Amino acid sequence: MADPLSIIVVEKDPERARMVVDALREAGEFTVHVIAEETGLGRRISERNPDIVLVDLTSPTRDMLEELALASGPLERPVAMFVDKSSDSLTKAAIEAGVSAYVVDGLRGERIKPVLDAAIARFHMFHRMRAELTATKRALEERKVIDRAKGLLMKARGIDEDAAYALLRKAAMDQGRKVADVAEALVTAAGLLG
Repeated sequence: MADPLSIIVVEKDPERARMVVDALREAGEFTVHVIAEETGLGRRISERNPDIVLVDLTSPTRDMLEELALASGPLERPVAMFVDKSSDSLTKAAIEAGVSAYVVDGLRGERIKPVLDAAIARFHMFHRMRAELTATKRALEERKVIDRAKGLLMKARGIDEDAAYALLRKAAMDQGRKVADVAEALVTAAGLLG
């Protein structure tokens, strides 16, 4: 059986904090820790390393929003933020900071679990998209290096592109390396020699 999700609730008001904790306990098995003081928030969250952060603010300022969002590690874990009042610029700042769910005037017990579920799903979707983007950028860079290495081989050996790639592939197989790694070594060596 998997460990219960750990949730940090950032809430100054004890009554609202109790309502959030009760709603979470009714919704499932969670380990919940409440942080009432914003001072040292980043350190406290890092020490606990929760699965999810739920932040409740009455009327956030842009500075407070950015500090809380960045302190809670939105690229590391889902962050759900409940606010009583907002504006278009604050909503945009929260989304740009990586907050997974930003809910205005919506902190009611029955809504907490669905909002957390949505925050988790959105966080995982964006995490996959970032991983795919990183992999695509890496593949593009590898492709560029391979093309440069093929060009060097074509020029040095007077061979066509297919033969140059076959030569790179054979060298990679012989050395137990990736074609991109062999190509990188060739380009680097050519740069040193040229």
